[in-house]
Amino acid sequence: MIDEKLAQFRKDLHQIPELAFDLYETHAYVKKTLEMMGYLTETVAKTGLIAQKKGKLEDSIAFRSDMDALPVAEMTKMEFPSKHPGKMHACGHDGHMSMLLGFAGLIAEMELKRESIVFIFQPAEEGPGGAKIIIEQGIFEKYHIKKIFGIHLYPELEEGLYGLVNGPMMAQNGEFNLKIKGKSAHGAQPHMAIDAILAASQLINQYHTIVSRSIDPLDTAVLTVGTVEAGEARNIIAKEAYITGTIRSFNNEVYGIIKKRMREIDAGISKSFQVEIDNLIMDYYPPVINDKSLFSMLKSSLNENKYKLIKPMMFAEDFAFYQQKVPGMFVMLGTRNEEKGFVHPLHSCYFNFDEIVLSKGVELYLHICKILNVI
Repeated sequence: MIDEKLAQFRKDLHQIPELAFDLYETHAYVKKTLEMMGYLTETVAKTGLIAQKKGKLEDSIAFRSDMDALPVAEMTKMEFPSKHPGKMHACGHDGHMSMLLGFAGLIAEMELKRESIVFIFQPAEEGPGGAKIIIEQGIFEKYHIKKIFGIHLYPELEEGLYGLVNGPMMAQNGEFNLKIKGKSAHGAQPHMAIDAILAASQLINQYHTIVSRSIDPLDTAVLTVGTVEAGEARNIIAKEAYITGTIRSFNNEVYGIIKKRMREIDAGISKSFQVEIDNLIMDYYPPVINDKSLFSMLKSSLNENKYKLIKPMMFAEDFAFYQQKVPGMFVMLGTRNEEKGFVHPLHSCYFNFDEIVLSKGVELYLHICKILNVI
């Protein structure tokens, strides 16, 4: 019965993908579903939702699902595709909500032995970060949240397996928007110009030395230039160039070194090429760092055939903001099934999974409650 409910939740939610904080249909669906289960709900972060099952203690344990989709045109050819052109649940958040709703439905019928349980349905994980807003609104203090858990579907892991990481799991991330301003001239008169493209090419080359030459080889980091735009015509020297990219690391100190070196390179290129450089570096999410005691508790309580220890990854997740507030554990849930063709990566227009895996997420949430002696 629970499998059928999970499949229906996923089917309904997959068809109404929405972006960032503008999750009006999704909010209405989750709110109605929770209230039909008997929960009182509180709206947070514009379209997020909080529900609580009271226990014998005032303190709470929280379980979180993200809600937002991506600006991706769906190409899955599934029987219940997105009804919103150009939007798709390409990161599994429809599955995350389905698991948390299924779990909430089971908890609604139980008597809790100890702590209360809080269900957090959070908008804007893909950006700009709904978790931070929920924390700023005082939800953790209001509901006395002391621990938090979350699950993310993961197509790089065999279907049904739990992916566990001890300590640093996902990277801190930042994005940069950079503008180089030179001076335009005819291509036949290069001496009268200041070539923004030439400056940009040298800047990119030097950026790519930061990780290999300024970061300890035992540390890990990524600096990626994602886009470059410049030029007006083939016979005109470019006046301006625009560069965007991302920074990732597991360590605040390493992240700071990267930013410092970028600023130094910007200044050097500006001086040597006589260009103006405006570089806006935006700090987004801190690193996801799993609490070691929660990791040990979960690992030791699971049969070895149910989980796999996986490597940290350079993705970013705003679940990290919760972990700055209280101890937290984030778990990947494998969806890879090569026989059925569920092999496409997260954020792909072809990303899909078998709803049967959602019951594994509910099982893990229940398992956590049992080992914490909450149910």
